[in-house]
Amino acid sequence: MIHGKKVIVVLPAYHAAKTIQKTYEAIPKDVVDKVLLVDDASSDDTAKIASDLGIETHIHPQNRGYGGNQKTCYTQALASGADIVVMLHPDYQYDPRLVTAMAAMIASGIYDCVLGSRILGNSAKSGGMPRYKYFANRFLTASQNLLMGTKLSEFHSGYRAFSRSILQTLPLEANSDDFVFDNQMLAQVAWHKFSIGEISCPTKYFPEASSINFKRSCIYGLGVLKTSIHFRLARLGLASQLIFDNPQGLLTVNSDKA
Repeated sequence: MIHGKKVIVVLPAYHAAKTIQKTYEAIPKDVVDKVLLVDDASSDDTAKIASDLGIETHIHPQNRGYGGNQKTCYTQALASGADIVVMLHPDYQYDPRLVTAMAAMIASGIYDCVLGSRILGNSAKSGGMPRYKYFANRFLTASQNLLMGTKLSEFHSGYRAFSRSILQTLPLEANSDDFVFDNQMLAQVAWHKFSIGEISCPTKYFPEASSINFKRSCIYGLGVLKTSIHFRLARLGLASQLIFDNPQGLLTVNSDKA
């Protein structure tokens, strides 16, 4: 715990058998109360290795996609009584040791959401991010800041921490089950005016690290722009607010801790 707040790390996993142990061993157990992994119907030994390590493991019988995986992660974390939930990819691309700092920024009451940014400190390029992904990241982030009125260094990090109140408020079930879920979620955070902090996060790119191909990256980029434009139009009263205010989309967990 940090300041009496229960901290749970969630690992949305898909074919992470080669990296899950390194990721888990680097998580700071002195502040983390539970580690929870959701395996999205991997065909490798991800779930077995996670279970053998003592990680609470949940398995999707069919692949639900990256967004669908996160929905289960957050639902299970809230049901376990989390006050702070840190979402960490189990591919060892992000440094798990930053969990302490990210959780503390929320436990202090200063921020509701904290992002591990690869752009602050210029660690993206030094860590081996492909050039096309780097420039796409910068273009999309600039466009999103302009359309949504935010000032983030990066919208596309897969390393995030959230307060319990955020996860109970956002209509996450209204979001996509695909990769654009991440951006829809941040758009919802901005819509509800939750505070967002960032921390510099070194990152590594290597063969075992998860990554989407060029085609999927393009689909993701278009989805990101669509979400940001939707946000702007909804603010102006010119579009539906479905993914922002849909009361039917709330995660189906009790508001009280389990």
